Amino acid sequence: MSEPTLWWLVTGGLVALELLTGTFYLLMLALGAVAAALAAHAGAGLAAQLALAALVGGGAVVAWHWKRMRRNHELPAQANPNVNLDIGETVQVAAWDTNGTASVHYRGAHWTAIHRAGVIPAPGPHRVAEMVGNRLLLDKT
Repeated sequence: MSEPTLWWLVTGGLVALELLTGTFYLLMLALGAVAAALAAHAGAGLAAQLALAALVGGGAVVAWHWKRMRRNHELPAQANPNVNLDIGETVQVAAWDTNGTASVHYRGAHWTAIHRAGVIPAPGPHRVAEMVGNRLLLDKT
């Protein structure tokens, strides 16, 4: 079997593994195998093919990892306004109960609201900061 064919089989195997595992990094390694296959088609020696596969595949893995680390990390779903449209809405708290909860009227229903730990609850307008289960976690506005 020729060297380019082996590299194409390696590429196919890496892509198949990526489909089974969902690890995007395997696609980056597959790019290195593609580069080695193209080098083999061009007549490069085995050492050059291996070096090119390592440089391209490893470089793509490092570049992808660096890109993922530099992007802004999203908030958890319960505090992310892109996931939960209630985040940032304003509610009116008439009074807080002694157990640290309040009943607020929001979106046509009564909700149980809680305040952040260490914050002294006070009546008035509050902003929904998170959804904790079926409770609204409020910040004073």
